[in-house]
Amino acid sequence: MSRALAVVLGLFAIIVVIALFSSFYFVNQTEEALVLQFGAPQAVVTDPGLHFKTPLTQSVVFFDKRVLLLDAPTEEVIASDKKRMMVDAFARWRITDPLRFYQSLIDHDTALMRLTPILSSSVRRVLGSQTFAAMLSGRRAQLMIDIKNAMNQDTAGFGIKVVDVRIRHADLPQANSLAIYQRMQKEREREAAEYRAEGDETAQRIRARAAREVTVLTAEATRESEILRGEGDAEKTRILGEAYGQDADFFGFYRSMQAYQDAMPAGSTTVVLSPNSDFFKYFGHGPGGK
Repeated sequence: MSRALAVVLGLFAIIVVIALFSSFYFVNQTEEALVLQFGAPQAVVTDPGLHFKTPLTQSVVFFDKRVLLLDAPTEEVIASDKKRMMVDAFARWRITDPLRFYQSLIDHDTALMRLTPILSSSVRRVLGSQTFAAMLSGRRAQLMIDIKNAMNQDTAGFGIKVVDVRIRHADLPQANSLAIYQRMQKEREREAAEYRAEGDETAQRIRARAAREVTVLTAEATRESEILRGEGDAEKTRILGEAYGQDADFFGFYRSMQAYQDAMPAGSTTVVLSPNSDFFKYFGHGPGGK
């Protein structure tokens, strides 16, 4: 065997091996395959495992059959009550017909480019027909279903199905949020002022009632004290009168002793009086003045 023939046989063997290996392809459980012959679709393979194709003339395109994510940018939506909302939404979708998907969208990246504006359009169309209050109420879940149905209508020929649409956030723009915050703050300040005014009024009413009650109680206490003092003075006068009636000399002597005590307290007090004054009548005589 010549050297040239050996080289030819070697190259032929390599080609045969390459062709043999290129004749098989493996489909994963999470994938579907579309067999193309010179770029034209030939068959859809959904069963996982090892499969055969014609080498050199046929190629295989794989598609993910799991649920995929479509994340749209935040959109400004004008509600039916003319309020502006910043809506952040996303969708979950999957490929249901690989052949139609390949014919209309070709691959995953192209599909994202085509589906993103459809999601944004559906969000604006559905939410634009509702009020801002509806977005904050129990109708929010139904609105997401309406957006999903609208997307499925718009993508009916793409070989896909939108299985879910979710709204992460639906907020007012920053300027509107600031205005609402300032309005809420003023409203709370007004309510606080009303509560303070009502509190001051109640406090003044309580203080006035307390002052009136204090005046009444003080007057009653003063009246009762005057009555008791008068009764005490009357009882004192009565007792003293009875004592004076029993022994007038002793009563006179007792009153004089009290006068001496009050007029001449302990210390350096000096009193100048006539020796014949009645004030000294008990100094040199007995109780009878003898």
